[in-house]
Amino acid sequence: MVEILQIAPQDIEAESFRIISSELGPTSFTAEEFAVVQRTIHATGDFSFADNLRFHNNAIEAGLTAIRSGKNILVDVNMAASGVSKAMLAHFGGKVICHINEPETAAMAAENGTTRSDAAIVRAVEENIGIVAVGNAPTALLKAMELVEAGTFTPDLIIGAPVGFVNAAESKELLAQKPYAHIVALGRKGGTPVAVASVNALIRLAKAS
Repeated sequence: MVEILQIAPQDIEAESFRIISSELGPTSFTAEEFAVVQRTIHATGDFSFADNLRFHNNAIEAGLTAIRSGKNILVDVNMAASGVSKAMLAHFGGKVICHINEPETAAMAAENGTTRSDAAIVRAVEENIGIVAVGNAPTALLKAMELVEAGTFTPDLIIGAPVGFVNAAESKELLAQKPYAHIVALGRKGGTPVAVASVNALIRLAKAS
């Protein structure tokens, strides 16, 4: 017999997080890292992210510093822009940037023979970007890393979670090897919900502390 839990709407998220913590049991994550993992599992229903998410030693501190400094968050698709807690981010003075569907992006991509995702990253390099969060396009993640290594792009944190079968796992494996601050979801799994959950967890941590 199926039993439906009777719970007040305002308590659903807290109960979900309690269930996640209970089912995961002890982990090696710091409290702040666990907040990211927990929100990612909450967004996806997939406990494998407790194994797949990797954190650079400075990832949490870098992300929180960027948010508290009022820097902007660059995302690769409009779905991510819609999902980020913009009101909470605005409290610190930051905003969400996404150029993927703008005519200028399409024109640059056509001129340079690249994807729009690639061009959208290029167009944002001078927009006070603190966090890059990629959940869809490996080309966006690859371009962000390329620009960082060229010294023309200086985000505080890169979140790499593109999903798929063509260069998704490979681009994230490259990010996991980088010396600069990153959060990465290894393997083929990922997606916009993972990128957004990571960003929103950091925004909430920044506001809470």
